[in-house]
Formats: sequence, C-alpha cells, structure tokens
Amino acid sequence: MGTSEPLAALDELGALLRRLRAERRLSMVKLERLSGLGHTTVSQALNGRKVPSEETLTLLAKVLRGDVDALLSLRARAAAALGPSDEDGAFEKRYRDYVIDRHSRLTVVGLDLDRPDGACWPLDAAYLSLELAAQRGHSDVEWLKDHGPSLTVERAEQALSGQRRTMVRGLAGSGKTTLLQWLAVTAARQSPPEELAHLGDLIPFVLPLRTLDRKSQLPDPARFLETTGSMLAAAQPPGWADRVLRAGRGLVLVDGIDEVPKQRREHTREWLRELLAAYPDTHYAVTTRPSAVPERWLEGLDFTELTVRPMNRRDVMVFISRWHAAAGAPPELRESLKDAVRGQRDLAQLATTPLMCALMCALHRDRRGHLPHGRLELYEAALSMLLVRRDYERDIGAPEGIRLNRHQAVQLLQRLAYWLIRNGQAEMEEDTALAVVEEALPSMPAVSQQGDAAQVLGHLVSRCGLLRRPTADTIDFVHRTFQDYLGAKAAVEARDLGLLVRHAHDDQWEDVLRMAVAHARPAERATLLRRLVARGDKAAKHRTRLHLLAMACLEQATELDPQVREAVESRVAGVLPPRSYEEAKRLASVGPVILDLLPGPDGLEEDEAMAVVQTAVRVGGDAALTLLKRYRDCSDLAVESALVDGWEAFDAQEYAEEILRHLPGKSRITVSRGTELRELPNLLHKSSMSFTGAISPEEIVSVADPDRLLSLGISGNPLLSDFTFLGNLPKVRKLTLVNNRKQDISSLAGLRLTDLLLWQSHLPDVSSLMDLPELTHLDLDACLPYPDLASLPVPSHLRKLYLWEETCHSTALDGISRFTCLEYLSLAAAIISETSWSELTSIPRLTGMQILDQNLALLARRPPLPQVTDLTVNNPEIHRGLAPVTGVFPRLRSLRIICRDAMVDTVDLTALSDARSLQSIVITDAEEVIGLDLFPPEAVTLRPRPRR
Repeated sequence: MGTSEPLAALDELGALLRRLRAERRLSMVKLERLSGLGHTTVSQALNGRKVPSEETLTLLAKVLRGDVDALLSLRARAAAALGPSDEDGAFEKRYRDYVIDRHSRLTVVGLDLDRPDGACWPLDAAYLSLELAAQRGHSDVEWLKDHGPSLTVERAEQALSGQRRTMVRGLAGSGKTTLLQWLAVTAARQSPPEELAHLGDLIPFVLPLRTLDRKSQLPDPARFLETTGSMLAAAQPPGWADRVLRAGRGLVLVDGIDEVPKQRREHTREWLRELLAAYPDTHYAVTTRPSAVPERWLEGLDFTELTVRPMNRRDVMVFISRWHAAAGAPPELRESLKDAVRGQRDLAQLATTPLMCALMCALHRDRRGHLPHGRLELYEAALSMLLVRRDYERDIGAPEGIRLNRHQAVQLLQRLAYWLIRNGQAEMEEDTALAVVEEALPSMPAVSQQGDAAQVLGHLVSRCGLLRRPTADTIDFVHRTFQDYLGAKAAVEARDLGLLVRHAHDDQWEDVLRMAVAHARPAERATLLRRLVARGDKAAKHRTRLHLLAMACLEQATELDPQVREAVESRVAGVLPPRSYEEAKRLASVGPVILDLLPGPDGLEEDEAMAVVQTAVRVGGDAALTLLKRYRDCSDLAVESALVDGWEAFDAQEYAEEILRHLPGKSRITVSRGTELRELPNLLHKSSMSFTGAISPEEIVSVADPDRLLSLGISGNPLLSDFTFLGNLPKVRKLTLVNNRKQDISSLAGLRLTDLLLWQSHLPDVSSLMDLPELTHLDLDACLPYPDLASLPVPSHLRKLYLWEETCHSTALDGISRFTCLEYLSLAAAIISETSWSELTSIPRLTGMQILDQNLALLARRPPLPQVTDLTVNNPEIHRGLAPVTGVFPRLRSLRIICRDAMVDTVDLTALSDARSLQSIVITDAEEVIGLDLFPPEAVTLRPRPRR
C-alpha cells in the first residue's frame, strides 16, 4: 500500500473532526475540557498528524456529536496503511530473533558452573519479578500532604501495566538492567503476560547509555543498532526505525542515566526530549540510580517514576532456590543458606539485591556452607573467589600466559577503578585502560616479566570475573559496586582523603566514601570523618547530605575515635528524631543503618513518632518490621494511620500478623493487592476501608461488614460498571471515588450519603447528586459540563464544599450564593472574580475557608467577609505581605498558611500583629518567618516544629 493512503486517511479524518468542531462552535480549550483530553492529543487528531486512539475518537465523537463508527472506520484505514511493509516485516522477524538471542542470557557474578558458559544464566531462570514502588496521590490536596504521598507497591508486571513512559530507579545491583532485558525479550517473543499485553506489538531497542555516551553525539533512531554494536545495523531497511517509532510501535529501553557523567546528564535529558517530541506515541523505559538525578527530573514529559524495592524475604528465598537449581548445587546447601539468611540480620540486610544474593549463593557453595560477616568481609571473600580460588581449585593454569596472585590483581584493578571514579566515567576506552596498566607495570616486575600491558589486561578481562568488554574497544566493571569498593581502597592507599571529601556531595562518590571508611586505618578513618563533618558545617547547600553520609559511614567504622563519633552524631541530632514526612524521606535514603538510630516510641511527640514510622516504612525489610512492632501500642491516631499506610510496603500476610492485628482499627485501611484482600476478615478495620485498583464489586462486598462499614473509598478501578453494589452496604455515609474508569454516577441516586468526594477526569452528568437528600459535604475535582455553580445540579443545603482545580477551571463560581447553609468552602481558583466573591458575603454561616494558589494581593480589592473566622491559604502568592487578609477577614480567629509548593518561602507576619481577633496562626513548610516576636509564643505554631 502506498504511503499516500495513510496520509489521505489521516487528512480526511482530521478534516471531518475540524468540520464537526466548527459546526459545534467549540474553541480548542472548550473541546479539551469537555472531552477530558490534553491539548497535544486533540491538536494532533484535528490536524491529522498521527493516528488517534479509539478511546480518543470515541470521546471526541461524543462531544462533537459525530458518527463514531465513521470516525473509527477512517482511523482503521489509516492504521492499516501505516503497518509494516513486506520488507520491514521480514527484517522485524529477523530482528526479533536477534534480540531474543542477544538478551536472553544474563551474566551473574559468582555463578561458577563447570561448563564454558557457566558465568551466564538463562534469562527465564534468572529473571525475578521484583517489586516496584510508585508514589500516588493528589499533590494539591492538604490531607494527602499531611500524610505524605501514598506508596503503591506492585510486582513489575502490574506496576508497568498501561505505562507508556517509565523511569525506574534502583540501587546498584537491584535488577534494573535485568528488567530491561526481560522487557526486550518479552516484546521480541510477542508472548507477554496479560498485564503487559501491549508489548507483543512492540519492537524493542535496548540502549545502554554507558556505550552511547562515548560517542560525540547521542544517536538518532537510524543509528540505534549501529551504536549498540548490532550486527544487523547494515541490514535494516532505510527509514525502518523511524517508521516503527512514528507509528508508536517502538519500545525504547534506555539503561543507566547514572552511568553518564554528571555534566552530561542535561545533554542526555535533552536527547530524550528530542526523542519524545519526534516520537510521542512510542513506549519508553529509562533506568537510573536513585540519587543520580532529582525527583521529577523528567517532569513535564509524562514519565511515571517507579523505584525498585529491596528484595523482601520471600524474593530472597525464591532467588536462592533458582540459583541453586541453575547451578546444580545440593539441596542441603540451598536450605542451609536459607536458614542463615533468615537467622542473621547482617546477611538479611545484604541480601536485598540480585547481585548480592548471587554472590552469597556462590560464596556459600564455594565455602561449603560458611559465609563471612559484614559487607567489607563479603566483598573481600568474593574477590578471593573471583580472582584466584576459582581457577586454582578447578586446576586451570594460565591460558593467556599470565598468572597473578590476589594482591597483584587487586592493585591493577584498583588503578582502573580509581581512574574511572576520578574521571566520572562508567567505562573506558581500551587504549586508556592499557595506558593505566602500562603505567603500573614498572613498579610490578613480577607481573611485567610475564607480558606486556595488552596481555595483562586481556588476562584481567577474561579471568578475574570483574571486568568485561561491553563493546570491542571498551572496558568496564561488571558492576559499579566492585568499582567503588576497589576505587575506595586505591584512594585510601594514595592518601587522597581530601579528594574524597571534595566529591562527597556527588552521588557517584557515595559508596566510594562508605568503602573508604571501611578500608581506612583508625587514624585515617577519623581524619576522613572529621573533614566530612567540617565540610558539611561550611557547605549549606550540601550540609544535610554530607552529615547524613557521615552518619551512614559509621556503619563501616569498626574502630573509631569516640570524639569523632560524637561529632558525627551531634550533627544529625538536628534531624533525629524526624518530625515531618520530608525529614523521614531524607533519613530513609541513608539506608537500613538508620534503623539502629531511630528512637521511641517512649518520649516522642506525635509528629516524631509518626515520622519515625514513615522512615522505617520507606526503608522496609525485616529490621524495619521489627522496629515498627515497637509502635503497635501507640495511642495516637496519626501513628496508627502511618502504620496502616505501611502495609503495601511489606509482605501482606506477615505485616497483617505482626502489625495490623494489634492495632485498634480506628484509621482507614487501604487494599490494593489480592493478598491484602484475603487478610481483611482477620483485621479490626471494619468502619473505614479504601480499595485501589482492579478489585471487583463482589470482592469489596465479600470483605466489607455491612453493619460496620461507614466510610468507603474506591480509586483507579477498571472493573466498575455501576455503583449499585453500594446498596449492599447500607451504613456507608462517606464515599470517595477517585480516577475510576466508570464516569456515570447515576446509580448513586437514593443512597444515604453525607460525604462524597469525586475526583474524576470528566463527569458528564452529576444530576444524580440531587437525589442524595442527606448530602452535606461535597468534594469535586472533575471537568464538568456546567457553566457555573448556579446550574450545577447539587443540593443547595450543603454545609461543606470543596472545589479543586479541574472544577474551578470548567465551571464558573457564579451562583455560589445559592448554598445558604454553607459553613466551609475550599476553592482552587487562581483568580476569584469580584462578582463571585461578592456572593460570599450573603452566606451567613460561612465561617471557614480555604483558598489555593491565590495571589493574596488581589484580596485587597474584594469585599470583606466578616463571618469567616477560620482561614487556610495553601500555596499563596504573597507579594505585598498579609495585610489584605486582615482587611477581607476582619474577625479572623485562626489562620493557616501552607507554603509547601508556594512561589515564596518567606512569611512576614508583621501586618497581622494588630489583628486583635486572631488567636492562632499555623505555618507549614516556610523557610523563614518574620515577625514571630510580635506574637505570644503559644499563638504561632510552625510545622515541622523548629529544633532548638
């Protein structure tokens, strides 16, 4: 079929959509709002730039009142015409076979089988579906902010389901690269699991950045195969990659943002932006270390950020079983190792990544059931096995004519590792590696007598098990962990303590610092930590990170001057115990070592106890679970809520048995997994439940107690056809519906609801709300087809009304005066018109208000609201101080100012000092507060609480 056919079909489809829009006299903005679609999606559909999805056309047809069958028919013609040609199809079959062959085996350090390919595992046996975590939540909503974003933890297949653009963060050796290999092979085989059915139609491109970044310019799609060393590069049809990506049939897998030098990461991001702009419909997955790039590094590009969770105990047991099966090891060794990991905390802490698990398995078998203790000893034992003992015990001589003892091999590897660290690179040109080795040989006569630099380097690559050639002319370490370990040893031996401290703020040097403390002698260790603390004292920008890093290094300091230890601990006293979710998140980034430093619950304030629980939940693991047990008897509801929220971060059954069954059951419990669903009948949380994801109405009803369930939440559910099942839960008075596929809420009519929260992308009809006679609290965040509040079909006797961004953008506030019983109003309108504001003066019971993203200077021109006594301003724009607040709210008694995402971080209270009625001020997340001395100490509360 000619290339003109898809263009003609797309042109015809776009022309028809434009004509329908003209007939309906809809602006683009109005069309986007009514359809619930983004600007780019609507623009591309109307201009014939790409084949729109069936869902997009269906929504547009509904708004434009067009013939949906005719539109879908045109779409089918265009899509069929854009399918691959015969030449493309033949190449794609060959390419899929190539991807399967190239990526279906995984190199696992320490897997030492008596066969030539013994260092490799079949991917089918090696791949373990790990857990990925995503932060969910409505970032503009206050109650979610107080508790922090919720952490949704799912297996990789579920977490990646339906995702077009994903960034996967994970620690070294956590399985990020293996995940991309599995995605590539799964797509190439065209046999994905049900959750990832869309992969079967995609063509994978695996792009390791450590290889690509060596080039002068990151490649365009035509050079993807060439720059990754594919032998099929010359065989691809001209323009093939462009056609695949343009049609949305590509799966671009970009591995290792962290392996790009820091100064070139911005260039890498721009390259990604270019790819996304040129090929918006293809699928992308990007991996990185957690600290390599900041959160929301790809903000604005619609990437979902997922984090590889540490392997839980069940994952570790599965991994051990698979490893021993693949290695042909005796069952008694397998069970012995499982017992050791279960019973020894140090081993359990180390066995959190596939890399470390593989090393433990190999060392355990190699040592006939005995393991070393501690991270440093484990690495040293691994080096002993990989560098010397493996060849020696298998009676392998010197096939390259070179024989190195452990000390000689380590000295050379240290130099290579340290060169990579100093130069901020993940791999080096072979010529550079040869120069590094050649420079070392004159001081190592026992080695230089055996061969030249090329022979010695060849031996290291082929025999030591720590180096590899990712391409024909480059060298790198099989894993960054060994590079950091050996580089740190070289830095300590070279007495480069100052260099280590100067780079301590750089995430790529973090493990190097930790290992340097472990390698150093006591005096060197003390000097290194003193300098690290001193730099943190001086560098305000990096202070928290440097002091927390020093604290993390204490784990490696087996012998240390007590005064130095005290100096380190005194610096972190300012964040221990944590008092907010943000502090908890920073502490959790230190890793499991922080669990030994977290206090309580005795002697802690409520905010501290809650933040300690949040820290432990984010760290996860058996040790965290042990700490959380101490908090089971806390009476504070906030602490109980934090414990309940932690369920999804642990094994459902174990967490229910150890934590949830011991709680009083006063807080809402959220269920997102089948394992959690099965545990519900054994828990006390019967009055307030929330269900997230694909949980059927029948399952909800089966676990809910109809005589006790008062509050119900349902979010992200694709299985709902209607809400008639709520008739089986007659006591429910509070209902929360968030981002469910079902937009029709007509079946809610007649329910005895008092509180209703509706956050949907689009609600075509809310007239059923008029049939909720007991409704007093309504919370709306949805695009509505009503011009103003006067025409909004909701009961006028509401006492609380929350209108969030989507609602305020689609529906004017005119007519708000009809709600004469209103006692509390929350508005997310950036600008509230003078007409709408004037209507508020006629609502006599309106004593509480919340306004979001408001320029407070505009309030100066608004009529006063003397009936309002309690006010919250969320993310305010404070350009001229708070004087307008006292003018508009002359009888204000309490004021809350939340600056978490505000454009300013300084609050000046001076203008409020004469407000005689004002009794309480609460300020959240302000960097600076001016005028505190003008108020009694009990009148102003700062959150988080300042540290004295």
